Amino acid sequence: MAEQSLKEKTAKGLFWGGVSNGMQQLLGLLFGIFLARLLTPADYGMVGMLSIFSLIASSLQESGFTAALANRKEVRSEDYNAVFWFNIFCSGCLYMVLFLCAPLIAAFYQQPELTKLARYTFLGFFISSSGIAHNAYLFRHLMVKQKAIAQVTAICLSGCVGVTLAYFGFAYWGIATQSLVYIAVLTSCYWYFSPWRPTFSFDFSPIRSMFGFSIKLVITNLFSNINHNFLSLILGRYYSETEVGYYNQATKWNSMGYLSISGMINGVAQPVLAGVNDERERQLRIFRKMLRFAAFVSFPAMLGLGLVAEELITLAVTSKWLPSASLMQLLCLWGAFVPVIGLYQQLIISKGKSTLYMWNIIALGILLLSAVLLAHPYGIRTMLMLYVGIQIAWLLLWNYWVWREIGLTLWHTLLDILPYASTAVTVMVAAHYLTLDWPDICLRLAGKVGIAASLYILIMWLSRSVTFKESIRYLRHIKKR
Repeated sequence: MAEQSLKEKTAKGLFWGGVSNGMQQLLGLLFGIFLARLLTPADYGMVGMLSIFSLIASSLQESGFTAALANRKEVRSEDYNAVFWFNIFCSGCLYMVLFLCAPLIAAFYQQPELTKLARYTFLGFFISSSGIAHNAYLFRHLMVKQKAIAQVTAICLSGCVGVTLAYFGFAYWGIATQSLVYIAVLTSCYWYFSPWRPTFSFDFSPIRSMFGFSIKLVITNLFSNINHNFLSLILGRYYSETEVGYYNQATKWNSMGYLSISGMINGVAQPVLAGVNDERERQLRIFRKMLRFAAFVSFPAMLGLGLVAEELITLAVTSKWLPSASLMQLLCLWGAFVPVIGLYQQLIISKGKSTLYMWNIIALGILLLSAVLLAHPYGIRTMLMLYVGIQIAWLLLWNYWVWREIGLTLWHTLLDILPYASTAVTVMVAAHYLTLDWPDICLRLAGKVGIAASLYILIMWLSRSVTFKESIRYLRHIKKR
């Protein structure tokens, strides 16, 4: 892959990934505002209690084959076909297990209504299993534009369904149905955009060659999803469904922010880095460029989201959700690091180090779970502070392993990240104090956003940031087309 061709594909992938994730989160925000006004914290808490089980099932169902297919030198139609039928079979078995376990889940939370809700909600991961091979095809071939169209279409249709059902009083059933419609539409679109089609040939021999790599990713994804979502499980056990609802509202806004950035970067990072695996210096150069871009976007976006948490929640979903604002601010601090951490993980996967990736995630999960269980008697905020602190500190270990692989030193990492992080902190502090005495909430929200954005852009321009200039240059190039 020529340098220019790789640069163009990466830039195009980042652009369409940014458009897709930006539109998804904007649409999710709009639909979320309507839903939050129509529903109660307890409704969100009911669905939130099941989220960790759905994510665990989804990780088992996907089986790490998307990454495994992307890392292979050559992929045949038979490889996709084996993955397709293997996922269908595994998902069917998993759904039956979860169907039978639904009463146990309801008993754990002491919420009898969860039995029917769980059996209904868990249908989603079975539906999505038929689109995993097609998604892997789009991912491997960097068909980011097609995935963007699929995702935006799915969120539009599902959002309309969710709001309509909530309006007519279906409560948490509306949220569950919204999720199912999203999965069904997304899967259908993946079929439409991918030229590959399955056949009734049941040859699972390609699975064996991918299994050693993919099984480690399965275990890793399981622990990763547990790491990100076990707080809902613990909160649901020790606190009320209303408090779980406040936490889920906070984590929804935080996820909306960092997923926009992570989705844009992760959509291209692994295939691009895997494509230059044999050229260490070039791979290091490309990785550092991606690292600077991630920091350039992530820190101002996520710290800015935390800055306006109170105003945003009050205006968007009313003051009944205001207790979630302080939780959201803590989560946004961690959210600023998520795209950076994700980039480190993509590099390790692209090097074929699935074992290393797996044990890092497992060790992190054990540490997080132990800390949170010890802290739960001291309240949700204390639990979150520990959770966020450990997640950020673990970045040092990720950096160590990346240094072993491509020679990225901690000093280089600080040079790439700190200018954007320190600038973002400075402008957020300035925006906070400059608007502190503004009485009108709408004016204060607009003032914080305007001041922070203007100061950040001004500092980037005065400091002659290369990443800032390249981003502007590419956007101008797109506009002229």
